[in-house]
Amino acid sequence: MIRLNKYLSEAGICSRREADRLIEAGRVTVDGVRAVPGMKVSEEQKICVGEKVIQGAEQKVVLAVNKPAGIVCTGDMKVKNNIIRFLHYPVRVTYAGRLDKDSEGLLIMTNDGELINSMMRARYHHEKEYHVRVDKEITSEFVRQMSEGVHIQDVEKNLDAVTRPCEVKQIGKYTFSIILTQGLNRQIRRMCEALGYKVTKLVRIRIMNVELGNLKSGAVRKIEGQELKKLYEQAGTHEGTGGAFK
Repeated sequence: MIRLNKYLSEAGICSRREADRLIEAGRVTVDGVRAVPGMKVSEEQKICVGEKVIQGAEQKVVLAVNKPAGIVCTGDMKVKNNIIRFLHYPVRVTYAGRLDKDSEGLLIMTNDGELINSMMRARYHHEKEYHVRVDKEITSEFVRQMSEGVHIQDVEKNLDAVTRPCEVKQIGKYTFSIILTQGLNRQIRRMCEALGYKVTKLVRIRIMNVELGNLKSGAVRKIEGQELKKLYEQAGTHEGTGGAFK
């Protein structure tokens, strides 16, 4: 027997946290009966999310995707231009760390729920690197303040925080690179806005050891070999841990 949220995670449907939300929302059934949080299931039972019957864990696949601006990171197929429909990959995969609709660049997408969970744990301080263009000339004071941490607020999102110190380097008159170890909602955009700047372009170029490189917009490649092994090592989990029932 295995917890239902872990089963859904290892089947590549979503993270455990999102699985809990689906269960609480009444969207998951087990043998035709509405599932309840914390329940355990066996391999023989029929598990559905909505009308979709969920199979056990598949062969693990980990992808690097160059998300274009305008594509939405959501598993909700009702949303126009969602990343799942855009990618149209033959194996059901989901993202480990979203990018907002207006941003572009590197997404890691996988059906390995344990990898997603490990990558999303804030306490591990996993690095994510971005190139950013703003609407006016960058100053040394801007770089200093961004590096030391910025107070950002959003009442609607219940957000009130000072960002962690981070590495910021100016790379052009209007452009800079930034390496974050946290993932607050629209963090870079909010940091810039707090200092009187507006982001006009934001591209994620690296997640941990995986780099965007010359991957074209909208393209996808498999993460394999030593690159994949290092990703699992940095995430603190084991590569290809196999099925949900072992």
